[in-house]
Amino acid sequence: MSDDEELKEKARKLMEKLDREAEASGYHLNPDREMTLMLCEGLVRNQERYGYMGCPCRMLEGKLEEDLDIICPCDYRDPDLNDYGTCYCALYVSDAVVKGEKEAEAIPERRPAEEERKKKGEKKPMESKSGIPVYRCRVCGYLCAREGPPEKCPICKARKERFESFDLNPE
Repeated sequence: MSDDEELKEKARKLMEKLDREAEASGYHLNPDREMTLMLCEGLVRNQERYGYMGCPCRMLEGKLEEDLDIICPCDYRDPDLNDYGTCYCALYVSDAVVKGEKEAEAIPERRPAEEERKKKGEKKPMESKSGIPVYRCRVCGYLCAREGPPEKCPICKARKERFESFDLNPE
């Protein structure tokens, strides 16, 4: 099997897996299967290159801690779906796009500038009344009060790195 054929096979399997997971969670992959397969190829390449599935439509730093917000599904997927009907790369789409009521289109970048992202990353975990830090899954919003985030989110199965400190008293 050639490298190109191997990549396409891995991307096809990933697309099937993402499609099952998306539908089970109330999301949809883009019905344009050719485009979705191309995006999955990008995810597979990024997984092989960096060790994580960074957004195939964004420039990755190649450092997990700097790219956490753009690991697929990225932190901006839900706001983008709500506002535009698709995520930034159009891998995930809204019901309206699936039903043909709306077309997937290019959307503006929502990701903050690097300086803002670094400032946000400096925040220390807030503590619950019991003194235990609180963490939030950046993918699904699951909250947990414990000494550290779980290895995997019990709701969406996101890995430990996708958790962030949660501010119980936002200003």
